[in-house]
Amino acid sequence: MTTFIDLDVRPILREGGEPFEQIMAAVAALQPNQGLRLFATFKPTPLLNMLGSRGYTHQAREIGDGDWEVLFSPAAADTVRTEVAAAPVAATDTAQWPEPSVTLDNRDLDPPEPMVRILAALESMSTGEVLTALLCREPIFLLPELTKRGHHWCGGFEADGTTYSIMVQVGSRRESTQ
Repeated sequence: MTTFIDLDVRPILREGGEPFEQIMAAVAALQPNQGLRLFATFKPTPLLNMLGSRGYTHQAREIGDGDWEVLFSPAAADTVRTEVAAAPVAATDTAQWPEPSVTLDNRDLDPPEPMVRILAALESMSTGEVLTALLCREPIFLLPELTKRGHHWCGGFEADGTTYSIMVQVGSRRESTQ
């Protein structure tokens, strides 16, 4: 029987913070037969995939006012996915990339909207085209998704320390997207 440890990241998200470290610390502290009950201001779809690749199943439900409760449970030993999620790898040489054809300023958007906008824009672009985007935080859920979809990227914080700039070159689609 699974017992659940509660983690409410809604206050962090409402203040514009990024709760990824707290979530991963809570997951790392789980004992056998313990799961995580996560409360968030949106359905954390990228997290569902990430923890799924680490051996957790999930049940998500909207609990009102746009808030979500997600139960992450350890999967049975025979159902754990053995594949290792591809670690996000930044491109090292962007000198040959064409000028960006799409530029997005996502600094005023709350998660997951910046990621949703970037992925939607990439879907309408052709292989080889480049997108640039400005964000108010490091896109930790976006980076593995870009890699999984076969795109190349490079990014980092600008000199001001508050703006994260990313360039994405559309690659071949490794996985069908919905």
